[in-house]
Amino acid sequence: MKNYQSDWTEEQSAVYDESYGIGQDWANDPGTPSEDLQQVINLAEADEADLDGMELRYEPLVEAVSDATGRVVESVPATRDDPAFAGFVEGARDAASDDTFGL
Repeated sequence: MKNYQSDWTEEQSAVYDESYGIGQDWANDPGTPSEDLQQVINLAEADEADLDGMELRYEPLVEAVSDATGRVVESVPATRDDPAFAGFVEGARDAASDDTFGL
């Protein structure tokens, strides 16, 4: 289920939507390794304190954010305040079936 932040602008919500869709497509791609999907599910389920403002250089996430924003990025802040990060990890998590990885 999509989870918008109440203070996001219309543009930020659009980036979230685009990233969410890319995350779903990535998770449903048969070529996506299950270990990679598990890592992204773990990010989606992590507490904000556990993310601790990390900058991620995880290639599928970085590519998704670049696609969603139309800008080349080298890293993505691991925070749910960032619509691209939140959209990608939540889209991937939501695309995984309920019996996948103990969800």
